[in-house]
Amino acid sequence: MYKHILIATDGSELANKGVEHGLALAKPLGAKVTVLTVTEPLSTTALQAAVQGGMDNPLGLYEHQMDEEVKKLSDPIMKKAAELGVTVEVERETDEFPAEAIIRAAKRKGCDLIVMSSHGRRGVSKFLLGSQTSEVLVHTTIPVHVIR
Repeated sequence: MYKHILIATDGSELANKGVEHGLALAKPLGAKVTVLTVTEPLSTTALQAAVQGGMDNPLGLYEHQMDEEVKKLSDPIMKKAAELGVTVEVERETDEFPAEAIIRAAKRKGCDLIVMSSHGRRGVSKFLLGSQTSEVLVHTTIPVHVIR
């Protein structure tokens, strides 16, 4: 049914539930998995402050730090995937709009299912806090499996 699943995670406890479900789903399907983490870009203000403070290559340092964070986040995922016999590739995108990055990556990788978690907020709390899951649901034609 599904051959390539994109699992979006930010490393939170809730997102880890989505990772667990996505890997468990991939195993019996024999699907490969791309695990995606979206990091925020370094703000212009922070970049300028770092340069003015004499820091060499602040953007390169920031990117290195984000890569290290994603590696820490992905190590247990890779271990679990290996236990299940699921092929996993880990990717990081930098974008101030995570939903757009998730959809873009899913299309680029040829994924036929997106798995992600949601708090399931409604009404004003959803409006105030925003929901990347809702944004993905609204803007993609790829099926989305939401874990709560």
